[in-house]
Amino acid sequence: MPQPKEEIFSDIDMSFTAHPITGFLTKKTNRQAVRQSVKSLILTEAYERPFQPLIGCGIRNYLFEPFTSLTKKLMEDSIEETINNFEPRADLIAVQVEEYQETHTLAVSVAFMIQNDPDPVILDVILERVR
Repeated sequence: MPQPKEEIFSDIDMSFTAHPITGFLTKKTNRQAVRQSVKSLILTEAYERPFQPLIGCGIRNYLFEPFTSLTKKLMEDSIEETINNFEPRADLIAVQVEEYQETHTLAVSVAFMIQNDPDPVILDVILERVR
């Protein structure tokens, strides 16, 4: 009988939903915990987290810029730097940013490996202009 995967990484579920039976906050483990952390890093701005002013990607600064090859490269570099600096559980493989003019959105795709997990993870985040 195969052994169940042991829990290596654990984080609070950012949706803050309560467990239906215990009433405690639910948690995310392993792959889901690291995915949630990477997404949170991408969407966090500098000075947004109390007492941690350096954590943040600054991706929103580029949303109103003309989408050129330079802007795309700056966005990808910013995401790479943030993940490499602040998420030690993820080993980055690639970051790709694409623009969809008809919907005025940007699609960020991040591929990474998680320590002690043989399968790569691909995270897709859609960024929209709010104004």
